[in-house]
Amino acid sequence: MTDHAPPQPPAIAGLPVLGWQHPPVTAGYDAQSQVLSITAGASTDWFVDPVGEYRTHNAPALVFDCPDGEFALSARVTVDFGAAFDAGVLCLRIDEEHWAKLCFEYSPQREPMVVSVVTNGASDDANGMPVEASTVHLRLLRKGAAYAFHYSLDGTYWHFARLFRLPGVGVTPAGGPTRVGFLAQSPTGDACTVTFDQISLVDGVPDDLRDGR
Repeated sequence: MTDHAPPQPPAIAGLPVLGWQHPPVTAGYDAQSQVLSITAGASTDWFVDPVGEYRTHNAPALVFDCPDGEFALSARVTVDFGAAFDAGVLCLRIDEEHWAKLCFEYSPQREPMVVSVVTNGASDDANGMPVEASTVHLRLLRKGAAYAFHYSLDGTYWHFARLFRLPGVGVTPAGGPTRVGFLAQSPTGDACTVTFDQISLVDGVPDDLRDGR
């Protein structure tokens, strides 16, 4: 966590008003190149260990209220990997007990991979295959009452990663908004910088979530 005022949330073309869910060490947005950067400090993560008492929810995230109806948020993600579990993330958050992450993450074996975590009170943790690339495209979408995660190496063909539900669609049981956006984390390291570009928010989603579109 930082001991100074958080950076002003940027305005990103095509996205609703953004705000910080936990402040970063540093962050910036270059409007000309349309590149967002977020630096997470040491010991930052969102995770509720299903087999232990470890619980944390302090990683910096730049988020906005979910649009009504179906939507798809995607971005190309580049991570300055240094320590295990450093990651750049698309995230979905209702509250500290109900959230989900699609991560481009550094494994303990020092391999980048796509990882998904869905938390309903406790977190699950599902690793995908290692990714032999320095960047990956991530996509989070809502279809009906469900959410889906996809990843792509080229931004064109999408690999299906996860389909799940969280309580409510668009609002929490208490009536607050569900938020979605961009997160950086460094659970075991000193810091991690993540860049997001080719950011897109659209209201169309694939009919078949598994056909690569």
